[in-house]
Amino acid sequence: MSSSVDDDIEKRLLLDDDNHSTPHPNTNVHSWEYDTNQYTQLEVDDSETTPLSRPIGTAVDETDVDATEEPKSYRLPTEGGSIFASFLNMANSIIGAGIIGLPFSFKEAGFWMGIILLLLLTLVVDWTVRLLMYNGKLAGRATYQDLLAFSFGRGGLIAISIFQFAFAFGGMCAYCVILGDTIPHVIKSLVPSIDQLAIVWIFANRRLCITFFTVFVSYPLSLYRDISKLAKTSGLALIAIGVIIVSVVIEGPKMPADIRGSPDLRFTFANDEIFQSIAVISFAFVCHHNSFLIFGSLKQPSLNRFAIVTHWSMVIAFVTCFTLAVSGYLVFTDKTAGNILNNFPADNVLINIARLAFGLNMFTTIPLEAFVCREVLETFFWPSAEFQWSRHIALTTILVLVSLTVSLLTCNLGIVLELTGGFSATALAYVLPPLCYLKLATGSLFQRSKIPHWACLVFGLSIMVISTFYSLQKVFTPQSDLPGLDGGSNSSNSGAATCDL
Repeated sequence: MSSSVDDDIEKRLLLDDDNHSTPHPNTNVHSWEYDTNQYTQLEVDDSETTPLSRPIGTAVDETDVDATEEPKSYRLPTEGGSIFASFLNMANSIIGAGIIGLPFSFKEAGFWMGIILLLLLTLVVDWTVRLLMYNGKLAGRATYQDLLAFSFGRGGLIAISIFQFAFAFGGMCAYCVILGDTIPHVIKSLVPSIDQLAIVWIFANRRLCITFFTVFVSYPLSLYRDISKLAKTSGLALIAIGVIIVSVVIEGPKMPADIRGSPDLRFTFANDEIFQSIAVISFAFVCHHNSFLIFGSLKQPSLNRFAIVTHWSMVIAFVTCFTLAVSGYLVFTDKTAGNILNNFPADNVLINIARLAFGLNMFTTIPLEAFVCREVLETFFWPSAEFQWSRHIALTTILVLVSLTVSLLTCNLGIVLELTGGFSATALAYVLPPLCYLKLATGSLFQRSKIPHWACLVFGLSIMVISTFYSLQKVFTPQSDLPGLDGGSNSSNSGAATCDL
């Protein structure tokens, strides 16, 4: 699948300064009407001195680089520089909270099909991430939004805004659900009689606990304009994921038979929810929205150096995800919950340590996703407006309250991951990168070298439509024996898994 892109990357085009010394007039990133002919007739220059934000084939004038760009009010941190630092950034972007649902994806797909899908999607994501950077160099654009606006005009900007917002907002909802899955368990284990204590009994109630920590911890943090300090908590996230994997691997085999799933289903080849499984895996693996930042953080940004970062990140992510998915699914099989920690008893010490680390990490992860949602709205509706605290507070408040409401209505993390992954993650990872390439590249749309891009595009569109349909059907269709917070089943039989705690 990656052969055509890799062949293009290896080519070098010697440009004649006399023929390509005048920059293209339409270089404003906010302009939606572009003439792409100049760029698509050129090969990508992968030199370390070619800025990603400049169209290929234009002269590099040190005096006007970023001269027309006004500083952003919001900025994600881009510290790093070395290949190793960028590798850590990308690995952390992949190995996030979504990994908690991978055992559930194996339940949906079946053991062997789950392994096949995990490996296949790792390879596809590796390819589309690199393809996205290649598209950026073709178009001379340094963000996903600008790339889509350059390629498809106003429609492209609308599309990327919808999908990025949906992905980040779905993440906010999922992380609020995780708060309710983790913190109450830990508090109950530390203070068993907390239900009888005045005032503090609210921390043993799932809904009240989510409300308290979201409103009084995550919401104030979400109001920050500069979130660089929050982003530096990625070390805590990696520690939490490590603790979760170790705890599941160690404690899983110790679980009693009444909590375990059916041993006869351990090595099934395939189940009937493959499309939903792809959505859950995609939610965990998508890092395309951060790829331009990671590329730009390299001291010497080039496609070849970025390919090294991508390959190593995907290898580590695959090993990590495979370990958790297999170790969790083989124990709980048909009882595997959307959050694998929910399959364990509330009094398991090691699992509660994992719950605590994971829950605390959600305090800062929710504001990071709120930042992305707010940025998408600001960029789309008020691209040239000055910063206003009233608008900033209003947007943040609405985002936090709506995501909080969703998390109070369901405790089924799996359905949140399915919907978010099926609708937005598949578009960001499998649809838009090949679509941009087909728009920007030269030659016939149906030449042999573009078959992989068409295949990826059709695959992504199919998964997006089918997975979203089945996930919505699950929300509104009664379903029995959904895994619950105690490793049993929820009191509700609805696909949304409404909780009574």
